[in-house]
Amino acid sequence: MAASGDRQAKKSKRPISHYSGGGSRSAAGALQPNRIYQMDCLGGLKRLRGQVSVIVTSPPYNIGKPYSTYHDDRPNHEYLEWMGRVARACKESLAEDGSLFLNIGGKPSDPLTPLKVVQRFGNVLALQNTIIWVKSIAISEEDIPKGRGIDEDISFGHYQPVNGPAFLNGCFEYIFHFTKKGRNDLDKLSVGVCYQDKSNVGRWQRVVADKRDRGNTWFIPYETINESRPHPSSFPVKLPEMCIKLHGVKRTKLVVDPFMGIGSTAVASARLDVPFIGFEVDPTYIKIAEKRVSGLQN
Repeated sequence: MAASGDRQAKKSKRPISHYSGGGSRSAAGALQPNRIYQMDCLGGLKRLRGQVSVIVTSPPYNIGKPYSTYHDDRPNHEYLEWMGRVARACKESLAEDGSLFLNIGGKPSDPLTPLKVVQRFGNVLALQNTIIWVKSIAISEEDIPKGRGIDEDISFGHYQPVNGPAFLNGCFEYIFHFTKKGRNDLDKLSVGVCYQDKSNVGRWQRVVADKRDRGNTWFIPYETINESRPHPSSFPVKLPEMCIKLHGVKRTKLVVDPFMGIGSTAVASARLDVPFIGFEVDPTYIKIAEKRVSGLQN
């Protein structure tokens, strides 16, 4: 997602009148739902104290991504201090039963920085679940169960190739699920999968339908597009959609993305008919996000 920090360089059922782009607004007064505000997320989150059900976000990774205005190459100590401030602001904005889903990645030559970011968030919130977002996967033919009609190696998804002999291609990122107490009930079957062995249905008293907990590995490929991507590090809409569902759509009163970028979290919220607020410092990204959400509502 794009930097909304303190340094810069199914159609929705919600009527379109409920959505107003906030790109040019200074956000004076109370923040209104279903808007994206051009403002620093630290200031915005302070104005939502205790109101947020779900935060889904992906801050800059500090690996030199080519954002339009933000310079993604801070000194590491400065970057981590900033992430600590973002973590504290997120905690203050969350409701007592709220969930924060933090998508973070890195580069193969520096695998520890994402974990250092998580440590900053873990200083103020409880890490309840760690989810591996599988962006690309390859399966050898010999590892595929017989009778599936597949007689060759297969691969799915997209990844960015790594040049050189030392490091492997990066095919996954983290989604860290934080809560205030670390014991929130979740709607696990809302993102569940069917049993491969149908005899499991009815075998145990607790299994009443052909669906089980998906677990903590989520294969979510990027959508294939024919033009260049307008943002260097956006996640697929399905990622925030699954996070919101896991938290529980019915009990979600407000979704916030502090680093809204081009609006994947806003689109997911609109699809699920839950209110959202986004913060983003780049007006170009805000315009794209507003157009994506408006496209769902027209």
